[in-house]
Parts: sequence; structure tokens; C-alpha cells
Amino acid sequence: MIDLFHVFKTFDGVTPALADVSMSVGKGELVFVTGPSGAGKSTLLRLLFAAERPTRGQVVVAGENLERMRPANVPYLRRSIGVVFQDFRLLPTRTVFENVAFPLEVRGDGRSEIERRVYRSLKEVGLVHKAYAMPPALSGGEQQRVAIARALVGDPAILLADEPTASLDPDNAREVVKLLETARIRGTTVVIATHDRALIAAMNARTVALAGGRVVSA
Repeated sequence: MIDLFHVFKTFDGVTPALADVSMSVGKGELVFVTGPSGAGKSTLLRLLFAAERPTRGQVVVAGENLERMRPANVPYLRRSIGVVFQDFRLLPTRTVFENVAFPLEVRGDGRSEIERRVYRSLKEVGLVHKAYAMPPALSGGEQQRVAIARALVGDPAILLADEPTASLDPDNAREVVKLLETARIRGTTVVIATHDRALIAAMNARTVALAGGRVVSA
């Protein structure tokens, strides 16, 4: 499902954010990418949903070589990828329902299908009762669950999560763990960038460790 071959990424032309990274993630597998701040975790995720291009090397996602992909085709690739950002990135002037519906609207789903999927997704994260609340009125844990609902509402083949339990209390972190595990059980390929040791310990999954942009264990 995901393959990286000798990937390098530099932003200043000198210091590599990623250096000679090779790894594979199979369909339906859950993998942690871990390491200290600045290890290259977020850069790796950005490469996987084509927010960045590698300086050298090949990135293949869902059978598509991203180096060869035309920019016009990137939005179509992203329809099969759900992303949970560390800072949530919810639209503050749209309701919870509208935030979760947004990716379905972009891909052109009909209204009845959007309503069915949004309410199903909100039910799974326990937030149907907050459907018409505004994001600023939610707690941090609730905002994170909305972000996960939005990422999963389109049944993506791949889910990328960047520090999904950062700044959450233990109870909310456990809820996030359950949601990510449910996605994996359904067959979604899940890649989680984190330095949260409790999260890693709570889930029996392979861990790829980065340090200084290099894979130090896999």
C-alpha cells in the first residue's frame, strides 16, 4: 500500500529532513513512526499525501508513484487518504457537521449520502449530539475526535495521523486509540507519527524509529 525507496528530503538544500529512508506498509497494517522532535516524522507524512515532493527517491502510495504524478491528479489521490493533523485544522466558522462533511462535498457526494456518512462517523466518535456545535466551543479531545471523524468519513484506504494524542488527557487519548484501532480492523492502512510511548504501548503494532531523518529501527 505504501513504499518508500531511498527517499531524501531537504528544505534548505543542505540539511536533510529525511535521509535515505526506505520502508513499506502493507494493506490493512498499522505502523507507528516514532522519534524525537525534528526526527522527520511530520515530513514523512507530508510526503505520503503529496503535500511535499521528495528531493530524491521514490514514494509509492496506493500504486501511484508520487514523483511521476501530475499535480492535477493529486486531489484524486487524496480522496483515498484521510489525514488527522496535530493542530486539528477544523474550520472555525463551520459546524461540526459541516467540518466532517467537507471532504465528501469536495468529492461531489450527494446530500443524502453526505448526511448518512456524516452521522455514521459522528456516532462512531460519540459526537452526534455536537453535530451543530462550533469547533471553538468544543474541548481539545472533542476537536480531535471531530478531526478523526472527518478523516474517516469517506472510508479512506489510508489514514495518516500526526501526533493524534498530543495534548490530550489519558481518557481522551484512550478514546483516540480505540478509533484508530477500529479503522485498522476495517482494513484501513494506518500510519501514526508519534512520540507518545503510552500510545505505542497500547497498540500491538510495528514501529519505525527515525533519528536525524534516518531510519534507525524498523
